[in-house]
Amino acid sequence: MDNAIYASLTRQSGLMREMRAVANNVANADTTGFRREGVVFSEHMTSLDHAGETLSMANARGRDVDLRPGSLSGTGGTWDLGLEGDGFFMVATPQGNRLTRAGSFTPSAEGQVVNGDGHPLLDDGQAPIIVPPGARSVSVAPDGTVAADGLPLARVGIFAPGQSQDMRHFGGTLFGADGAQPLPRATVRQGFLEGSNVDPVLEIARMVEVQRAYELGQSFLDAEDQRIRAAITSLTR
Repeated sequence: MDNAIYASLTRQSGLMREMRAVANNVANADTTGFRREGVVFSEHMTSLDHAGETLSMANARGRDVDLRPGSLSGTGGTWDLGLEGDGFFMVATPQGNRLTRAGSFTPSAEGQVVNGDGHPLLDDGQAPIIVPPGARSVSVAPDGTVAADGLPLARVGIFAPGQSQDMRHFGGTLFGADGAQPLPRATVRQGFLEGSNVDPVLEIARMVEVQRAYELGQSFLDAEDQRIRAAITSLTR
């Protein structure tokens, strides 16, 4: 296969990955705590011969997570928790601890505070937070301290992730907690939920750009295919 086709195919593959990322962003524009993702393109060069000629190919395997906060909306819910500034909540899943900005929680029948998937919310020591089932009033202070009937029980753990390029997305609003460190200064807003940080208008505009770039690459591949066919036809006559 011609080198130009190899290079174009790597570019097309990267554009397809970016299109899927953009489409996922648009689909989650209204998802609580969703973080926008992008694709990171890099260039891979390889030597073709001893004359110094090289072939450049696109590599789009990297992901970049947009850590900018979304807007907070008041709900009045006791266990609706929003974060101001940096940081993530940590929840325990069967596959390991995960980070999330989705702050919609509820106490289980046993008093354990869990999210919508039943994953326990963890405190600053990475232990589940348990509230006595008979508690009449529960408050969460701005520093994350949870109190039931005026008695402090635990402190909601807020953790700082590693670099955005190193964050592994495990679907939905969950990210890997590898390398996460407690964040000493964070503000928790009880009765608020954070929305997605996706701007639908910008994402739709980006989708159009990626689609046009993909169509341009496809046109080039079609032209190269016709050129090779014409060359083969001429040589075999």
